[in-house]
Amino acid sequence: MNLRLAGRPSGVARRDGPARRLCRGAALALALAVAGCAAIDPPPAQVSVAPAAAPRPAASPLAAERKRLLDAFGGEYHAPATEAFLNGVLARLAPAPEASAQPYRVTLLNSPVVNAFALPSGDIFMTRGLLALADDTSEIAAVMAHEIAHVTAKHAAQRAEFEKTAALFTRVNAQVLDRTQPPDEAEARSKLSIARFSRQQELDADQIGIRDIARSGYDPYGAARFLTALGEWSALRAATSGAGNADRPDMMATHPSTPERIAQAVAEARKFSPPGTGQAGRDAYLSAIDGIAFGDDPSQGVVRGTTFIHPKLGFAFEAPDGFTLENQPAALVGVGEGGSEALRLDSMALPDSTPVATAIASGWIEGAKTRSVETMQIDGLEAATAVAEGDQWSFRLGAIRLNGRLYRLIFAAHTLSPAVDARFRAALESFRLINAADSAQAEPQLLRVVAASDVDTPETMAARMSFLPRPLDQFLILNGMERGAALTAGRRYKLVAK
Repeated sequence: MNLRLAGRPSGVARRDGPARRLCRGAALALALAVAGCAAIDPPPAQVSVAPAAAPRPAASPLAAERKRLLDAFGGEYHAPATEAFLNGVLARLAPAPEASAQPYRVTLLNSPVVNAFALPSGDIFMTRGLLALADDTSEIAAVMAHEIAHVTAKHAAQRAEFEKTAALFTRVNAQVLDRTQPPDEAEARSKLSIARFSRQQELDADQIGIRDIARSGYDPYGAARFLTALGEWSALRAATSGAGNADRPDMMATHPSTPERIAQAVAEARKFSPPGTGQAGRDAYLSAIDGIAFGDDPSQGVVRGTTFIHPKLGFAFEAPDGFTLENQPAALVGVGEGGSEALRLDSMALPDSTPVATAIASGWIEGAKTRSVETMQIDGLEAATAVAEGDQWSFRLGAIRLNGRLYRLIFAAHTLSPAVDARFRAALESFRLINAADSAQAEPQLLRVVAASDVDTPETMAARMSFLPRPLDQFLILNGMERGAALTAGRRYKLVAK
């Protein structure tokens, strides 16, 4: 299947020569709105500090926004050589007329999600997932210039007004209509508001950004090429991952890409030069990103097909066949059967004196009655299971004690038939202490740049990353190639390697 936006405008050659994703189980956030605050990873241990001589000043709004971004996107990712290269690109963009006098600097985010943001403080945030998708310097310059344009055009201030309106709506819901917003949904909306711009704001930022990169000597068509790749990558992710990710929205959720937007980017680029005349800087860019991490960070847990492995916490788990999983900051979530089945895995502290059976009977699902509590052992660990019934969803609950934490597995289905329940129980009983095979599966994945030989084809290259879902599609999109295109001997291409 060729994953591309239909009707590519003329002038946008493929780079060889991520439709907005919504959770298919729309009720997933409500179905899995568990009581209490939990996450897969335990919170960091508290440390004692001496009392300060004077109160610390309150964090500025920009500092709070920076922290929010880091928390939402896996923290900071350190790659000094890559950062130096990107800061060099920024320095070249700085003299452009619309660029701010404030010097910008890059902060890399440890997330495979494709996204970027800029703050008026001069911070530009880029995920390592975005670096992997971009194919040359002009494309990454286009992303930077676009984000700076959002700041210089004061789109952030306009977005702040939107957030005030959203907050007012929430208060009206809660105080006037007596409809409280579920905490998970409120947090998801907060994270998504990080950079949701209007259609006109996106077009304005495109126009300013393309003008800036053209005046800085970069290929102005890089913006359209990246937008095209973004649409293809997001379509691939939507096809291979049914679980929504409101905690870490990808760029298609916050910066929608459409054929119309791509066509306008091409039209803007034509004002400066014909295709193929600007500096793309592909080799320099590929050298700068060679060796960066790709995909999930093993220290935060990894998804491998229907298997979730957390080397740091020492456990693994098999989701039911047909489920797609996504590892979010607060929990592992999964969707199966077109959204009619779902799961959530998280953890919470549990005192040694509290039996697991007592914990599972405490009422995890708001508005659902828990029954049929059963104690058990899973891989030698104290565990329990139960059933809960809600208005629209039925649940198979599982709880396992491991290293002072209670791991909570919640499976949801519209109808908990004996066959469905048997699948859920089998998945629950797959929870295990990590073994050598799991550790091997969870090895870090890296983006590598390799030169094609005379006999290489896209298929032989993709075979070297066969551990990924749909490796040929991933290879083609990462390298900006159309299906059926041939490789050029000696030309360098991106691969994912262990």
